Amino acid sequence: MAKPTTYATPICLVLTLIAAIGIIAGILEKNALWLIFLLLPTVIYEVYRTEGESTKWASWFLLILLVVELIFLLFNIKFNLASFLGQDYAYIGSTNVPLGDLTVVFPAAMAVLSVILFFRTAGIYTKWLSVIIFISMIVAVHIISPNSFQDLIRSLFNSNI
Repeated sequence: MAKPTTYATPICLVLTLIAAIGIIAGILEKNALWLIFLLLPTVIYEVYRTEGESTKWASWFLLILLVVELIFLLFNIKFNLASFLGQDYAYIGSTNVPLGDLTVVFPAAMAVLSVILFFRTAGIYTKWLSVIIFISMIVAVHIISPNSFQDLIRSLFNSNI
């Protein structure tokens, strides 16, 4: 059943503003924690709005990754996935995502998931939310690791999405 759209436009506008504040604060403070924390309402609303089987799972996975990323950043947890797995890239959603520290891998994976949501969802509001998430995650990767940011951009533009 389709979700009501009566207040969807003002909600998405407010969520865009909150995400923009998070992006600006994150860039100015050079700390992705602001961005991740202020993106939570957007991802929660994305979970609420998605309805398809695969898109519902993708949005829930986004929320889980965002919460785990928040915990990793709050407690300064470091874990290098590339060293652990012995490979530099993982194939996620038809995109080679660069591996490394999980605080970089999680936003990269969320960026890929947001692209998948953009193309798989039918509603304008879920597409709008996925664009907010994508931009925020690209900025988060740039704040956390500018070198990984270059790898991520390269892999996204070379993908077959």
